[in-house]
Amino acid sequence: MSRGDDEAAEETDPKVTRRGDALDTTFDITLAFKGLDGIFELIGGVLLLIISPDSIDDFARWLTLNELSLSPHDFFARHVLHFTGDLNKTQLFGALYLLIHGVAKLIVVVGLYRREHWSYYVAFVFLGGFGIYQLYRLIFVHFSILLTLLTIFDAVILVLTTLEFRRMRAARAAAMAGAP
Repeated sequence: MSRGDDEAAEETDPKVTRRGDALDTTFDITLAFKGLDGIFELIGGVLLLIISPDSIDDFARWLTLNELSLSPHDFFARHVLHFTGDLNKTQLFGALYLLIHGVAKLIVVVGLYRREHWSYYVAFVFLGGFGIYQLYRLIFVHFSILLTLLTIFDAVILVLTTLEFRRMRAARAAAMAGAP
């Protein structure tokens, strides 16, 4: 392939060009949210490693004290206290899960935003794998509204990633068919 062919392929590379339509815009917006989620997971994982479970539980009790005095059966406050009360048993697991999941998300998000071909395959493995694990936790370990919402969000991203991947593959095939 000559230098001119490389430049021509780069100009038509689906990774480089975006259509700017609703799918691309939605995909980019969900990637931004997923990236923020990854950053928050990293921060949460680090905080779980450096702050004692008792300190987190004390903070949660202080935070929910007023709400529970007004409404002793408040759904949100009770769940927060339940979560922080069990933190001694799950702190290391939670921290490692958040750190691994956060790093994986950020790597995949950057690759997908740049439309790197490899990142679609990695996204399918990570999103699919974590999705299956999250479903297992929801069904067999402990139901959680937050985990349910995150699992739904991951499923939406998986669908958008699949659509974007198919579009990219079709554009690559068209570019290859038109190449000399």
